[in-house]
Amino acid sequence: MNTPTRPARTVRRATPGLAAAAVLLTAVGTAGAAHAETAPEIDPFAPDFGPNVTIVDPAMPQDEVQAMLDALAAAQTDAEMSTARHSVLFLPGAYGSAEDPLQARVGYYTEVAGLGALPGDVDITGKLEVYNRCLEDGGTSNCIALVNFWRTISNLSLQVNGAGQDGCRASANFWAVSQAVSMRRLDVSGGNLSLMDYCTAGPQYASGGFIADSRLPFTINGSQQQWLTRNSVVAGWSNGVWNQVFSGVEGAPDAADFPNPPYTTLDETPVSREKPYLHVDDEGRYAVRVPEAQAGTRGITWADGEAPGRSIPITDFHIAKPGEPVGAMNAALARGKHLLLTPGVYDIDSTINVKRADTVVLGMGHATLTAVDGAVPLTVADAPGIIVAGVTIDAGTVESPVLMQVGRPGGGQSAKVDAANPITLSDVYFRVGGPHVGKADTALVVNSDHVLIDHTWVWRGDHGVEGFTEGVNGDTDRWNTNTGRTGVIVNGDDVTATGLFVEHFQQFNTVWNGERGTTVLYQNELPYDPPTQADWTRPDGTLGYAGYKVDEDVTEHTLHGGGVYVFNQNNPSIVTANGFEVPEADGVVLHHIMTVNLSAGTIEHVVNGVGGQADTTVIGVPQYLVRYPLP
Repeated sequence: MNTPTRPARTVRRATPGLAAAAVLLTAVGTAGAAHAETAPEIDPFAPDFGPNVTIVDPAMPQDEVQAMLDALAAAQTDAEMSTARHSVLFLPGAYGSAEDPLQARVGYYTEVAGLGALPGDVDITGKLEVYNRCLEDGGTSNCIALVNFWRTISNLSLQVNGAGQDGCRASANFWAVSQAVSMRRLDVSGGNLSLMDYCTAGPQYASGGFIADSRLPFTINGSQQQWLTRNSVVAGWSNGVWNQVFSGVEGAPDAADFPNPPYTTLDETPVSREKPYLHVDDEGRYAVRVPEAQAGTRGITWADGEAPGRSIPITDFHIAKPGEPVGAMNAALARGKHLLLTPGVYDIDSTINVKRADTVVLGMGHATLTAVDGAVPLTVADAPGIIVAGVTIDAGTVESPVLMQVGRPGGGQSAKVDAANPITLSDVYFRVGGPHVGKADTALVVNSDHVLIDHTWVWRGDHGVEGFTEGVNGDTDRWNTNTGRTGVIVNGDDVTATGLFVEHFQQFNTVWNGERGTTVLYQNELPYDPPTQADWTRPDGTLGYAGYKVDEDVTEHTLHGGGVYVFNQNNPSIVTANGFEVPEADGVVLHHIMTVNLSAGTIEHVVNGVGGQADTTVIGVPQYLVRYPLP
């Protein structure tokens, strides 16, 4: 274990019980004087990350740490549509013991991460868990993980210890989650990891998730409908439901008998870059480690020490806090600074422009940019090595043309970017509706070539707290009010997506116009809420919009592991012609794709008029194609 010696400095310490919650949940005020012409100096040993970041030191009494984590979990476990955002960061050292394990639950909008150079530098004996939410009968029934979104765990070692828990709870470390949940750079041992909470009353549904760069024990997939595990090591995997994908994973199950079980396994990941992470060096100075991009990779990056890459001192970052004007962030970026977004919700009334090559924009604790007055919250230039990671972007009440744009429209970007150093989006999430009314024409537009999208969830909300009418009429309200036409448009060539989750948009969910695109796991639900078939019919008379559309002029495209689901609860008679639409070209190949009916609506074919019909006679039974075009 590499435990650095640190000079004496001030560390915010957690306080027990409700007092901790009060400290953690204090609203972030306007940064005020911090926006002067000259930015304040950053103490590299104790940077000011604001009131929603808690730094935990191994010298702190464990009962204080436990009380802080318990208070935070109590505040965030049901806070699905709240504005609270939090990071809990562990300095290098050991936490918990076999006799007194540290056991915590991770709630909404919470990041738990180690600050070591390697996962083993932060060694937790105990558990970091997510359980089902039980939504009926006073929290005792209808227990599901379908809406356990927006939480992150990374860069630490977890020795699973359930001492003191009942027999079922002690049987595994439970991580019952769904979309926008990231597990990265973990070393888990001592017990099973379960992606399903089988200890609560049913139905125990779970919708899917993402793991990367982790060493895992035997892992119980359970009820997870789809999952991507990328560049990891697994001791074993229990089962699949609809669409379980493994890319560059040592110990991955064999996919030869697809769809029984429904595994998709790639020996190597075509293009990968691990997410940047905050850490402290041997002297205790804070920095952000930025791994290099790699091609044809397999296994974890930290098996033999730190992965190749660079470390950027925290003093080279502009540390932003909610309330800061966009102009202050753009001025810092123009001066050559990187951008660190501390936890909170940022009202963005003009565009944050990231122009300089190799700039890093890193969000902490699910930092959220909300569009104001139809603004485009974030644009990225055609420049090599720009990284945006850990950021959520919300539509506002006035329609934005796009929530994030990568590169300028038009051709000719290849000369400005670098295939070996791609623009990279890691754990970047988008939301239209949910906590408030949202409107956007398109969520994400990628114009640049050689872009890597490494895990995104692009969500037009199927539920929320916007105040719509109860029941089916509320769906119609949502259709007419929370408008989002397209989730993702890819115009650039040679774009790779590892973990592309896009849901509920009102026309095509994903449109791929660029050449030589590659997707490794695609998950989509069509919108729940079209009021009538006329609302879900194209101008040319085609019934509905495919969940994944590759432009008819594209000659090369590859998809590994894709699913389109239908649940037209507003009008169960709605029909969609195809789940996928692609050109008939020798270089366009889809591997292991499926459609499935979740109890309402119909998808007539899997792709291009081929494949079985997903309707209410086969609820929950996927209609699979091993390959398209058919062999």
